[in-house]
Amino acid sequence: MEHTDYKQIIPCIYLNNGLAVKSLEDKTKISEDPVGIACEYANSGADAIMIFDFSANDAGHEKNLSLIKEIRRNIDIPMYGAGNIKRFEDIKKLLYAGCCKAALNFSKQSNIELTKEVSKRFGKDKIAACVRDVSELEEGESEIKNYLGTLILIDEDNIASCVDWIRTNCKENANPVNIDLILLLKEKALHESAALLRQFDIAGIAGGILDRSADYLMNFKRQCKGLGIPVNTYEGSLKWSDLKVNSDGMVPVIVQEYKTGDVLMLAYMNEQAFNKTLESGKMTYFSRSRNELWTKGETSGHWQYVKALYADCDYDTILAKVLQIGNACHTGEYSCFYNEIMRKEYDETNLLKVFEHEYGIILDRRDHPKEGSYTNYLFDKGIDKILKKVGEENTEIIIAAKNPDPEELKYEMADWLYHAMVLMVEKGVTWDEITKEISNR
Repeated sequence: MEHTDYKQIIPCIYLNNGLAVKSLEDKTKISEDPVGIACEYANSGADAIMIFDFSANDAGHEKNLSLIKEIRRNIDIPMYGAGNIKRFEDIKKLLYAGCCKAALNFSKQSNIELTKEVSKRFGKDKIAACVRDVSELEEGESEIKNYLGTLILIDEDNIASCVDWIRTNCKENANPVNIDLILLLKEKALHESAALLRQFDIAGIAGGILDRSADYLMNFKRQCKGLGIPVNTYEGSLKWSDLKVNSDGMVPVIVQEYKTGDVLMLAYMNEQAFNKTLESGKMTYFSRSRNELWTKGETSGHWQYVKALYADCDYDTILAKVLQIGNACHTGEYSCFYNEIMRKEYDETNLLKVFEHEYGIILDRRDHPKEGSYTNYLFDKGIDKILKKVGEENTEIIIAAKNPDPEELKYEMADWLYHAMVLMVEKGVTWDEITKEISNR
């Protein structure tokens, strides 16, 4: 976990053979859609998500790993992975599936012994450990001090003794070590959970009542803020009073999809709509025709989750970057701006859009084969043929790079990228995953 000045609020998802179950102790099924649960948490103010793998065999483990990968594709907050770790390969699989941290179980001596190897390979910032009490802290003291960045305490009853041990042995000794402690909650009420954050020197809390409903997350953060506990909310550096309103007491809002940059709609906010947007994390406007507040998606389900708000140079217009669920326009169109007035031809090339477009064509060829298609020929021949072509194109790049004319290198790079995308489709890897991996390095 990247160190922050605010307390982390982290709901948990417990996976058992591809299903979401209730808790560490209770394997009762609660959902067949863990990905949907993760999206709700991510869109409703969670700072991270902690995922426990309860699989009892290799088949269940692979199913859960596939779900973790799918969750990573659909959320943009950190994800911790824990459970079912027996060897180095298990840590690698969790990190490669998209977890920012993989957590060892320090109740197992074999996991303690694994700590140094995985920390040396992946970095201590990517390795955490689950502990139950001080005895496990003492057993793994050397590993904690040298090879870990985060501890997850999974027995709330031992919070006081464990916090004291970390302070004495890690933070106040001759060579202080910064260790973040995350507390896994039992079924406490919101105010009791907030009291733990206020009382103890911990980096955050996870699980417990935070898992009950995504709606609890922002309610809990507001409660924490009222108690003076630093939490990550949607409050910004500008207040409503800093903006210049029009004659109706409102400010126009231009709404843009945060990933693609597509302009979706224009609406208006008054002070109440502005404050509710910051409070809920969902775009809320004032309807001039109905003379009332409206939160986008309340009736349609086409929510707009806030990613960022900006004021223009004159402070009289807001630009909102949002995650758009479904369509923005009441007509059913994705964007309200679909009526073309005029258009002059111009180069609209966007690097990622080009890659995603070509990737989509290759994916469509795999799913809907065309006779005579070279792409289908590669898929029909299988992974060995695809790998052979990727290797050949690698060699062509090296040869082209030795020549003085860069044009040849351009063509060979394009050929290689095409074959690499065929490989990506064959293995189920997307450009979104690759760009996230690059950005996290």
